[in-house]
Amino acid sequence: MNTQASKLPPVDPACVAAVERIGGTITPLDPIGAQVSGIDLASGETPPRDVLDALELEMARRGFLAFKNRKAIEPEDFLRASCWWGGRELHSTHGVHPATPGGNRHIFRLSNDRRHGIPDVGPQWHNDGSFTPATFSHSGYHIIRPAEHGGGTYFAHQGIAYDMLPDARKERWGRLSSVNSASGVVHPLVHEHPVSRQKCIWLHLGMTGAVIEKLPDAPGFRLLQTDELKQLCHAYNDILNAGLAQGYAVAYEYEENDCVFIDNLAVAHRAAPEAHMPAAQQGLRIMHRSTVRGVKDLAPGFELPLYLDIGAASPFGEGVWQGGGLGFRWDDDIPMQN
Repeated sequence: MNTQASKLPPVDPACVAAVERIGGTITPLDPIGAQVSGIDLASGETPPRDVLDALELEMARRGFLAFKNRKAIEPEDFLRASCWWGGRELHSTHGVHPATPGGNRHIFRLSNDRRHGIPDVGPQWHNDGSFTPATFSHSGYHIIRPAEHGGGTYFAHQGIAYDMLPDARKERWGRLSSVNSASGVVHPLVHEHPVSRQKCIWLHLGMTGAVIEKLPDAPGFRLLQTDELKQLCHAYNDILNAGLAQGYAVAYEYEENDCVFIDNLAVAHRAAPEAHMPAAQQGLRIMHRSTVRGVKDLAPGFELPLYLDIGAASPFGEGVWQGGGLGFRWDDDIPMQN
């Protein structure tokens, strides 16, 4: 439960006016996100570009938009709306579950019953597409069947999380870059959001194989050692979890027909623990996820390359350098699955 008010500014009046011109409303959620009503995703019509631009701007600032739909939304409607944002086309890299409608490769079907969808996905904080240079710009979540007894998604605002860091940690994290354990793609731990211009933290807690530190007072780089990388991952996990009490994260519970779209460079997310509980305990949960092509490489600084061969020997000497699977396991007592 949130114990503090939102740290975000109000929704921009110009964005409110743009949405209202077509009969819709946009209302801030507490403490992050915004709710959109009155825009029919099933109509087959695309709102004017100025309206979509206004919504995308608020998504960048507030992290996500929740569209409240009064009637069922077909998979094609959800996928079409997913293409309103960012790269404006789907970029799908996941497996296709047998129960996926029409075997559509752009639908990642999730469930707490493996007969209905892929279970146990995303229990730790992450951003989608960390294995690509231009990470997914946006992701969408269409709840097909919400569990009767809860099981939503946690969202944390990574710009406010950065603002909450002590100055010394901001400086050090600004010199760190992560290496994806599956692909070797290198991303900065701190980046400037391309739309909001906020500095944001960014780390995949389930798919990191190494973290590189730019030396503070000399040329060159070093790898974080095992204890250092464990400390970093715990600190990152802690600062995002703290948002649930301090007003920059939320445990979002879905209602039937909800479609939620997130700015994948502005908010991290993880499945609520209840989302993975058995259907016999929580009730059956089914969700469709979409991912949208990135617009620009989330490139590291300090002249580091976009790719490193995580399967070869480390070019930075001793330290954690672990490819494949889930990468570095920073806590032996937590579930890890991408």
